[in-house]
Amino acid sequence: MERSATSGHLPVMYRQVLEGLRVRGDGAYLDGTFGRGGHARGVLDQLGAGGRLLVMDKDPEAIAVAEREFGADPRVSIFRGSFADLARWDATASGLDGILFDLGVSSPQLDVAERGFSFGRDGPLDMRMDPDAGQSAAEWLAQAEEREIADVLWTYGEERQSRRIARAIVARRDEDPLVRTAQLAELIASALPRTAHTGPGKGRHPATRSFQAIRIFINRELADLEAGLDAALERLRPGGRLAVISFHSLEDRIVKQFINRHAKAPPANRRMPVEIAFTPDLLAIGGAQKADDAETAANPRARSAVLRVAEKPALQEAA
Repeated sequence: MERSATSGHLPVMYRQVLEGLRVRGDGAYLDGTFGRGGHARGVLDQLGAGGRLLVMDKDPEAIAVAEREFGADPRVSIFRGSFADLARWDATASGLDGILFDLGVSSPQLDVAERGFSFGRDGPLDMRMDPDAGQSAAEWLAQAEEREIADVLWTYGEERQSRRIARAIVARRDEDPLVRTAQLAELIASALPRTAHTGPGKGRHPATRSFQAIRIFINRELADLEAGLDAALERLRPGGRLAVISFHSLEDRIVKQFINRHAKAPPANRRMPVEIAFTPDLLAIGGAQKADDAETAANPRARSAVLRVAEKPALQEAA
């Protein structure tokens, strides 16, 4: 397994991603979630002088790493922004032979307390992947209605105690503003009934689902994913491949449904006298892939990773 030279960060499913992208030396590839560059570095190692690597990230720290490590390479172009907007980047206009999305929060983001992603490291309650855009988690929790907070916890975290937690948050903020990750984590743990600490998921911090839900909401992760998948299909060249790593069932469901919608004919309508011809926009390359035992032992984060790969069909020559 390859390890980032700068951070020790292990790029998840490194081998499977590079095999899925099927990198050609003269191809053009985009890493929409640069992180610390583990996957991007692997792609660049396989490119020749005529190849191109485009990298994107919302996180200014990730972009700083990309500029420092790859900025002098004429094959590399760097852009700070969400992959949802990849089709608006002029550098993608000529088409791409491969696109990678590695979803969710990166290990370096979790490891820095000041980013506010982790309940295990006390820091400002921020959670923004782009700290210069939108509301922080603290700002949102300070003004959101109880019902909205509960809906977010249930929709994006599948938290069964969402209403109880939302009620506790609203009650606490009136007395003491929630501005630190440790504050929120302790409040959630104290709000849950004793039975919530046993059964399935025992041993997992009781704030896990809530922190995940708030992070997904604050960063518009699912909406960005849907927009990014559409943009990727638009920019892929015939024969180009899309690889997406997800870490949550909601993300994987969106990716799976997107691939199926473009790869499979819709159910036949028996009332239609003539069957409508269907031409797929994508071809699924295998099914869902998981990290092997060796990788999950070395990198526990890989346990929940799911990789899906799809290919845009090559143009068919007229008969």
